Amino acid sequence: MTSAPTAPATPRRPGSRLQALDATRLAAALAVVLYHWTAWHHGEWDGGDTVALEVWPVLGRLFSLGSLGVQLFFMVSGFVILLSALGRSPARYLGSRVGRLYPAYWVAVLMAGFLLFVVWPEAGEGHHPVEVLTNLTMLQGAIGDGQPHLDGVYWTLWIELKFYATVLVLLLLRWTTPGRLLAFAVLWPAVGSALWWAVREHVQASSAVSDWLFPEYSALFGVGIALFLVHRHGHSPARWAAVTVTAVLAIGWSTRIQTRETLATTGLAVPSWVVAGVVAAMVVWVALATVGPPARWHVPGAATAGALTYPLYLHHQLWGWWLIGRLMPHLGPRPTLAAVLALLLVWSWVVHRWVERPLGPRLRDGATRLFARVPGLGADPARPGGPDSTVRPA
Repeated sequence: MTSAPTAPATPRRPGSRLQALDATRLAAALAVVLYHWTAWHHGEWDGGDTVALEVWPVLGRLFSLGSLGVQLFFMVSGFVILLSALGRSPARYLGSRVGRLYPAYWVAVLMAGFLLFVVWPEAGEGHHPVEVLTNLTMLQGAIGDGQPHLDGVYWTLWIELKFYATVLVLLLLRWTTPGRLLAFAVLWPAVGSALWWAVREHVQASSAVSDWLFPEYSALFGVGIALFLVHRHGHSPARWAAVTVTAVLAIGWSTRIQTRETLATTGLAVPSWVVAGVVAAMVVWVALATVGPPARWHVPGAATAGALTYPLYLHHQLWGWWLIGRLMPHLGPRPTLAAVLALLLVWSWVVHRWVERPLGPRLRDGATRLFARVPGLGADPARPGGPDSTVRPA
């Protein structure tokens, strides 16, 4: 799949940022937060006797689809991970991922372990302290038949890691020309979906397809990849066709998954057309934020918003539920919701300022040197045009 080169979709000054995309990250995280706090069927608002939707009948229903923020994360990731990878050696790409993901994650795992095994042991029933060690690797999904996630939100990181590994394979194969990337963005989710559909009645075969090709989510990354190519290389019918095909696949899979998940976790039966409409709107927004007029917006506080997103996502579920249970009897619903959100936003800033900023670059550089010793990972590819820094890599 090839296309004639055109002017980049969003001409920008060197070093400028896609600030709307930074703000989008935090909005996605807040949607997930409010879904887990006000819609998910936990009972911390009333000592286990009342589910969240009974306390928040309006807000909970409004954010009953808030977990689709994860799908939004995946679309954004498809865009920004190419930004992090192209023009770099595999070693530098891997080093950047290690430095970006692990510092805040290690803090989150240690704090989750402290909460589950010391502070709130009743919530830790069914978990074993050794899971702290397996979770610190972030590879718990690959250990044996898959080890439990200490905090349920970590499942998305396993999907992200598999996407990062997929991009690494593209780098190693030098499958990084615009035409090849465009073909990959479409063929990866399309082939995965076709294979899964063909073997869907066979549990082992369909599980293998999901494990290796993860068609449930690959189209979301494909949307981001296709939009990145529009952003970097300009509008063309082929690129927008790729955006359309991957968007259709993403909408189909997300609707299939989300209708069931929402019913299971909230008790609400949301019509499929509503879910499909929300996912379609997210695709449109990511397109606008990357290659449309919002890509040129100045959004005050966007850099801070982007920086808070990852720590907030990592810490919000278990610690949020625990804080809700402690504060609710004294403050009531609305002050509790505001206080817990404020506390976790402040904590997210602390993690970013005092963990990610000092440790991330050191870990990145050390990991890059380590990976560079592996044959085939250290050589830098040619970098025509130099690096693009229009958005802070995720």
